[in-house]
Amino acid sequence: MGARLGIDLGGTKIEIVALAADSSERLRRRVATPQGDYPATLRAIAALVDDAERTLGVRGSVGIGTPGSESPVDGRLRNANSTCLNGQPLRQDLEALLQREIRIANDANCFALSEALDGAARGAATVFGAILGTGVGGGIVLNGRVLTGANGIAGEWGHIPLPLPQAGDLPDLPLPACYCGRSGCIETYLSGPGLAADHRRHGGAPLLPPAIAAAAAAGDAECEATLVRYETRLARALALVINLLDPEVVVLGGGLSNLDRLYRNVPALWLPHIFSDRVSTRLRRHRHGDASGVRGAARLWDSEP
Repeated sequence: MGARLGIDLGGTKIEIVALAADSSERLRRRVATPQGDYPATLRAIAALVDDAERTLGVRGSVGIGTPGSESPVDGRLRNANSTCLNGQPLRQDLEALLQREIRIANDANCFALSEALDGAARGAATVFGAILGTGVGGGIVLNGRVLTGANGIAGEWGHIPLPLPQAGDLPDLPLPACYCGRSGCIETYLSGPGLAADHRRHGGAPLLPPAIAAAAAAGDAECEATLVRYETRLARALALVINLLDPEVVVLGGGLSNLDRLYRNVPALWLPHIFSDRVSTRLRRHRHGDASGVRGAARLWDSEP
């Protein structure tokens, strides 16, 4: 039986994994992403696939998780923070290089799929996977299949405005500018850089999120206040998702998902913002960690008809 090959096309590294029929890993390798060089990126992906298949002695199916998404107009990639990919016919070029059909999905969709199939949300019919990292992304899995949507943007909650921006004790105003050209996007508050920027805006030192979390745990009041603001915003943002999608499980990924306190505090904070007298949605930490994206890419062939 051929292997299921998954590729995570990241801004700094390209990783490949080969999964067996039972979803155990048979091989995992990574290389640095050629910076700003689209043809070199294609060659690097092809070389990883060739090397994996030579090592395993089998030809595999290939799924790829990418930043951004494919345009439904012309199939070219868009909205990728690896800007050399934008406007490129990635699927067509790779299918020509690899001489086979491939499947491509947004990296957040791959994360959500991995966690829905055999991760923290295994067995749940409706799953929302939220990435809280350098950026903020989201993916939706319904009955074991990724929901892409009519416009190819299902789950893209990072560029929805933060719900209920407020002044007062936990201020969200003025709305911070987002690279997308709008202001007040969820990503500007809930990404790692967003958390660090919020800490500075409120008079804090220029600290990265792990240092802010460590200082808060040690009793630093300023850092504690920053994390409280973060939790209230995350609760409101996820309440929006729950009101719209009503998922059984929300799974968090990305660097900020490793804050233990989120799983204690956020479900209590989202309650007033959810239009229900009971909230059964479970908030879970990822099971597969950084491997979720590449594992989900390999399993795109399990998800799509």
